[in-house]
Amino acid sequence: MERSKQKQLKPSESDASASNDTSLNGHFGQTVKVQNMSGVSKGSTGEVSTQPSSVMESWREERTRSIEDNEMSLPSIAAAYTTILRGLGEDPQRQGLIKTPWRAATAMQFFTKGYQEKIIDVLNDAIFDEDHDEMVIVKDIDMFSMCEHHLVPIFGRVHIGYLPNKRVLGLSKLARIVEIYSRRLQVQERLTKQIAVAITEALQPAGVGVVVEATHMCMVMRGVQKMNSKTVTSTMLGVFREDPKTRDEFLTLIRS
Repeated sequence: MERSKQKQLKPSESDASASNDTSLNGHFGQTVKVQNMSGVSKGSTGEVSTQPSSVMESWREERTRSIEDNEMSLPSIAAAYTTILRGLGEDPQRQGLIKTPWRAATAMQFFTKGYQEKIIDVLNDAIFDEDHDEMVIVKDIDMFSMCEHHLVPIFGRVHIGYLPNKRVLGLSKLARIVEIYSRRLQVQERLTKQIAVAITEALQPAGVGVVVEATHMCMVMRGVQKMNSKTVTSTMLGVFREDPKTRDEFLTLIRS
């Protein structure tokens, strides 16, 4: 399973050095600084403490497509589908296909609607101060995405757990985070990390664990055509990565 790489940063290190500790959490080549989760520690009293974070909260400004963009681009996307139909040897003017380019264009915009949504719009009023320091898990979140290599569906389930650090997130918002990042052209490895990093940036918890189990239609209906194959990826940050007992508890609970 994929594990997020982490690097211990000293407080005295320059911003230039800190900028090297980045992880892709957007699209079109954007990178963001991910909090050094190893900086989250427990003191002698067992109380969780965090070092000052230099996180660049890119999830606040990441929308790359608007509703107006959808309206403007719809004709060109539909025209592209018309060209594809002709290239496949079909007649775009026959009865069953006359409206297909427009239907396919609007469907593709829906499949990728995550590009027009921002995490901050979802989370801004759903982060609450709460003295809770036990694991929070939401499992079996349905996920639908599109393989960026073949433009065919990826679907499966997402399991999320985090260890709060005086702040909790409305439970439904975890599912909304999954929806925003999955409704894009994706690879499963990146999707898993983006979900974990977004939760880390928003809550600054003691740790985050994300596991994604998915079926890729590019492996089922083409290529190797393995009907029962599933891909499992994980990202563990903070105590979920550093403490085997915490990680094992999370993995046990999502399988129960």
